[in-house]
Amino acid sequence: MTKDSVVSPRAGRIGALLGILLLALSLRAAVVSVSPLLSRIETDIQFTEFTTGLLAMLAPIAFAVFGLLTPRLIKSFGLETTLMISLGLAVSGQIARIFMPEVYSFLALSIVTLAGYGMGNVVLPPLVKKYFPDRIGMVTSGYVTMLAIGTWMAPQFSVPLADLTSWQMSIGSWAALSGIVLIPWLVQLFADRGVERPDNPVHASGHPQPIAKINPWKSKVAWGLAIFLAGNSAQTYVYFTWLPPYLQNRGLDELAAGNMLALFAILGLPVSLLVPLWVPRLKHPIFAVLIFTACWVSGHLGIYLSPTQNTAVWICLAGLGQGTFAIALLMMNLRSRTTYGSGVLSGFAQGLGYAGAAVVPMLFGVVQKATGSWGAAFSMLGVCVIVMLIGAFIINSPRTIEDDSPGTEDLGKLERIN
Repeated sequence: MTKDSVVSPRAGRIGALLGILLLALSLRAAVVSVSPLLSRIETDIQFTEFTTGLLAMLAPIAFAVFGLLTPRLIKSFGLETTLMISLGLAVSGQIARIFMPEVYSFLALSIVTLAGYGMGNVVLPPLVKKYFPDRIGMVTSGYVTMLAIGTWMAPQFSVPLADLTSWQMSIGSWAALSGIVLIPWLVQLFADRGVERPDNPVHASGHPQPIAKINPWKSKVAWGLAIFLAGNSAQTYVYFTWLPPYLQNRGLDELAAGNMLALFAILGLPVSLLVPLWVPRLKHPIFAVLIFTACWVSGHLGIYLSPTQNTAVWICLAGLGQGTFAIALLMMNLRSRTTYGSGVLSGFAQGLGYAGAAVVPMLFGVVQKATGSWGAAFSMLGVCVIVMLIGAFIINSPRTIEDDSPGTEDLGKLERIN
């Protein structure tokens, strides 16, 4: 069977592509829409250093817990149904939390919101592998680009929306975006395409695949990708949480600090377009990682040493460093051979990766408060860079998660046939 004959019967791939891109666009709004408005929210809900740090931890913790749980949901219900559950949680949580009168109820509903988006994070790579096994690089480039646009939109428009309405309407309005994502996936859910069912998994090529147990806990590939993602995500979430307060502390006003976060976010766009098309051609992806790591380090140093001079330059450098995140997402498919393997690797790497990143934003604030020094806090970012590089070297060799799991030989045979 030729590749064309396998792929062409998959009618409706345009709907799947639209659903994937819209999902990616919505995934980061709940994470980055709150911090630019935190000083305004505090007029109604009292945040302390502890609860601000806790807010910073919620996204990576929720992404971690539900990253580990989502592969089981996928196995039981399938990719599309699991995605619908995730969107339901995201929409309901975002709407409900704006009515909460105090900080802990607000945080509790934020957990519901982030749980939904954490599940969405995990299903994206296997959705790409399932519907577009012949276009993994191109579709990954598209959805990582939409992630970058979504990450930029929320901080860029949060303050103007709050000025026009209220902070509640500003952060609640992003639920509408997630609601729109439901439309193409509702169509997809009820279309009996026979591509994948929970009781009869299907290989990315379209052939029925044997059920084989993949244990990510014993996989060098899975651990390496989790470590890599942890180091990357810790840096990103420190910026999402602390960049506006830090810049305001050093002299920038609320709008300017929010714009710098938006600039950081949107700079994920060019690297999102580049990485999935460039990195698969490299024999050693570590070279790309080293280039983006240099951007991270230069940005960290500039923002710390000269936060109010050439601020946009330092933010641009750090923003380009986000190419490491695009590499991590791409590796979830490049370091797996099957839709099943991609789902397991995605869940494990994002689960443990975000768990490892969860404590850093909170510790960043705690260390700064305890020492009175931003330098001590910024030194933690250097540790994150080292952790990220360790993981990058582990996943540099072209080994897949199936290679680390006995009993998956038949999956490899299916891959060679096609």
